[in-house]
Amino acid sequence: MPAIVDKIAEALHIKKHESGSADASTSQGTAAATSDAAPQTPVFDHRKVKVFFVLGGPGAGKGTQCANLVKDFGFSHLSAGDLLRAEQNREGSEYGDLIRKYIREGQIVPMEITIKLLENAMRAELAKPHEGEGWAAGHGRFLIDGFPRKMDQAVKFDEDVCLSTAVLFFSTTEEEMLKRLLERAKTSGREDDNEESIRKRFRVYKEQTMPVIEHYTQHGKVATIDATATIEDVHAKAKEVVGKLLAGEVGNITA
Repeated sequence: MPAIVDKIAEALHIKKHESGSADASTSQGTAAATSDAAPQTPVFDHRKVKVFFVLGGPGAGKGTQCANLVKDFGFSHLSAGDLLRAEQNREGSEYGDLIRKYIREGQIVPMEITIKLLENAMRAELAKPHEGEGWAAGHGRFLIDGFPRKMDQAVKFDEDVCLSTAVLFFSTTEEEMLKRLLERAKTSGREDDNEESIRKRFRVYKEQTMPVIEHYTQHGKVATIDATATIEDVHAKAKEVVGKLLAGEVGNITA
């Protein structure tokens, strides 16, 4: 697997974030000896760049609510799944078939790929002009939808890219999510919108993503929102919660 990941990374022009690269050749020995003692500085400063992870089972309504929150607070909405699907369909992508296989099987694409796609997308958004207080003087606001899906993804993103601000956890039942996804399948055209793939995604979500939510709960960073109600009711709850978080409220929240 590491060899495959390295090849995909090369194809996507992924390079590790390094500081002082000009001196790398002369200080290689020292760096190797002290690498464990000197943690890597994240690419973005969390005091300026606010990252809200948006989690919930497949069909919990994450994308719909993200669209509403973008209008409310001027966020940039990044969907990990959309970025991966765009890469797999990009003309000339040597590894599109491999990414497609992961998605079709309901499995998680190697984190190096997803994280770098997110970093690149964040960098591009920060380079654009944006209106609103959340984007003044080098600041930015991001909703990252459907990520992180595993603990190693969460840790690596926080350490290498940007320390996350909070997690918006949209919670509902599997029965409700299945009903929504099967309805969406009628028009979505997505390869993973079929009952077999959906069941696999539920299983992966339980085994790998719920521990991420538990981890951030222990750190007082999770806002749990009941997503079973109507879109309008869920939006009202989410808007209230995000307003509190942007105002500086800390600790776990239930809405």
